Amino acid sequence: MSAFKRGELAVDKGATILVEGSHSAHLYTVLSGWAFRYKLLPDGRRQILNYSMPGDLIGLQGSVMGEMQHSVEALSPMLLCVFERDQLQELYRNHPGLAYDITWIASREERMLDENLLSIGRRTALERAAYLIAFIASRARSAGLNGKTPRIPITQQHIADTLGLSLVHTNKTIRKLMDRKLVLWRDGGCEVIDHDGLKKLARWEGLGEERRPLI
Repeated sequence: MSAFKRGELAVDKGATILVEGSHSAHLYTVLSGWAFRYKLLPDGRRQILNYSMPGDLIGLQGSVMGEMQHSVEALSPMLLCVFERDQLQELYRNHPGLAYDITWIASREERMLDENLLSIGRRTALERAAYLIAFIASRARSAGLNGKTPRIPITQQHIADTLGLSLVHTNKTIRKLMDRKLVLWRDGGCEVIDHDGLKKLARWEGLGEERRPLI
């Protein structure tokens, strides 16, 4: 990977890393920090698709589709590892082990999106919120962020834009989770108090224990 690495990039909170419809010469892995992927409707309404944490790959879709089909914004200050996009074919051709790792990461992303679609389509608003927070907290734990009770640096607007709910409905739903002593909401984001309780409420078994590759 050292041969493919072209440097590191520091990104401020709120910065746009990739823009939907654009072509980028680079793709990235997250060394530190948080980001989210999203799409916009012409009237400005936003749908958040997923969240990125250390070890995740950003921009792979643009390598395959030619242009980005979504945008990526930093949720916190970030440090990114930079790779040249046009070197990806060489990696697949000459390093099948790394190519498999990238394919594994892409497949995991598809599985996560399947679960998110199930959540939006069939879970109640309260179950959706419980699932989303439990899901993000599980991923943060697996990435080694902040020990057993990671602070998730999201606002209730981010929750609303992920779940397809109004901000008012989201606020009431989060209040119910707080009343059940499952989460604590602070200015810096969401803190999980009872991770198992969130999973039980969401009827979600968790991410599983499989080991993931790191690029």
